Amino acid sequence: MDSTFWNPYASLPPAQRRGLGIGAVVAVLAIWAVLAGLSIVSPNKLPAPWDVAKAMAYLAWDGENGRSLLLNATIWSVGRILAAGALVVAIGIPVGVIMGASPRINAMFSPLVDPFRSAPVVALLPIMVMWFGIGEWMKVLFLYAGAVVYLVPMVRDAVQAVPQAYWVSARDLGATPWEAVRHAVLPMAMPRIADAVIVATSVMWTYITVAEYVNAREGLGQMIQNARRFSAMDQVFAGIIVIIAFALITYQLMRYAKRRLYPWETEA
Repeated sequence: MDSTFWNPYASLPPAQRRGLGIGAVVAVLAIWAVLAGLSIVSPNKLPAPWDVAKAMAYLAWDGENGRSLLLNATIWSVGRILAAGALVVAIGIPVGVIMGASPRINAMFSPLVDPFRSAPVVALLPIMVMWFGIGEWMKVLFLYAGAVVYLVPMVRDAVQAVPQAYWVSARDLGATPWEAVRHAVLPMAMPRIADAVIVATSVMWTYITVAEYVNAREGLGQMIQNARRFSAMDQVFAGIIVIIAFALITYQLMRYAKRRLYPWETEA
């Protein structure tokens, strides 16, 4: 066996990495096609890939009504993700940095923040409906709540993971404690903070169908709910694939931005 097979530090050539990834996707599609083509699984539970492709084409452009259901739903869902993401970054990062920089503030807020990482955020939906109604604000806040509970502890941990030598060196050069945090510790923590933002964004995509479950008139989650109501499993699968695709595109774009912003960071 190749010595790089069980070596976590070995880097694969780009062509080999792409080939392995594409091969895995093709293998899953092949298994899916066999299961559906031989009717091993009922079409009501697992539609064939070609039926999902037809549903995708129909959702992309409804010639009868002259509109794109998929484009409209995607715009609404992406808009909600962007609004919630802006809130998550604007509030979550400063709170996490302050907690990571101050042991006293961390001791005060950790008992309030850490337990929510394991809390079933979906269970908060009825409460948020009662507090904020069933409009757009509730959907954005639900996405925000689902992501910020992960972002804040990860940002705090990123700040605390920076070696103390950076803070001490800045102090030796005459910086105040906060200046040492701001100019020496925080820049070194930024790559991990960027990782935390990427994770939080991915979490929001996982909650989009739940957020759009309540009184949504547009959105990918609402589109999936409508399809499920009419037992159109091909459209349900099409909607899920679109969500996965946009989550993957978002992830890759943010990873690219991180590599450009922090080129010194070693690739995982």
